Amino acid sequence: MDKVVASAADAVADIPDNASLAVGGFGLCGIPTVLIQALLAGGVSGLDVVSNNCGVDDWGLGLLLRERRIARMTSSYVGENKEFARQYLAGELELELTPQGTLAERLRAGGSGIPAFYTRTGVGTQVAEGGVPWRYDDAGNVVVASPVKEVREFDGLDYVLERAIVCDFGLVRAWKGDRHGNLVFHATARNFNPLCAMAGRVSIAEVEELVEPGEIDPDEVHLPGIFVQRVVALTAEQAADKRVERRTVRPKQEA
Repeated sequence: MDKVVASAADAVADIPDNASLAVGGFGLCGIPTVLIQALLAGGVSGLDVVSNNCGVDDWGLGLLLRERRIARMTSSYVGENKEFARQYLAGELELELTPQGTLAERLRAGGSGIPAFYTRTGVGTQVAEGGVPWRYDDAGNVVVASPVKEVREFDGLDYVLERAIVCDFGLVRAWKGDRHGNLVFHATARNFNPLCAMAGRVSIAEVEELVEPGEIDPDEVHLPGIFVQRVVALTAEQAADKRVERRTVRPKQEA
């Protein structure tokens, strides 16, 4: 089945207001920038987004955040995005902070049909006991906080129950993909991308290089096409437009 669509705009055209999205990438590595820009241009709002972080102030998910298109984030890191932190602390954005490994496993579980799982991470903290601020009001008071989670003992150790994540749509970026949706991710871009595609009921992949079915060795496939419903082929210019979250350099030493 050929899953290639004509453009990013066509690929995201049916994403409605208030939809939930699982968005791949880590920092600015492997984020689906073209699909995000198409969402921005389409005017969709009220989004409930699950992603490791929220880009930076002027790139990635930060573009949607700046225009007040995101109502809620589930993330493990606020990081370099000052507007992300400002909106959260000002009561303009709901944020469910989740330990990074737990977030990854919640996405993987959702894509695997597993409704919940137990983990040691968070036992004895507010992650399990509840009370982590999810939303403030404009006076700095906590108006929504995380709930108490079930804790159960296995073999003498306590574990906290975490629910899986399933979203309406998954947005990811791949280095290479074929028309059937089989994807290959380059190096560290193979981070949250496969998991976010798995967790989306409808998943859309922008690919830097589109190839024909059979051109990817089955042993090289990182995510099978069963998890992908739409493929967008990027232009060479779009594929090359990648940014560094924080560039650190030092003076060149003399020989």
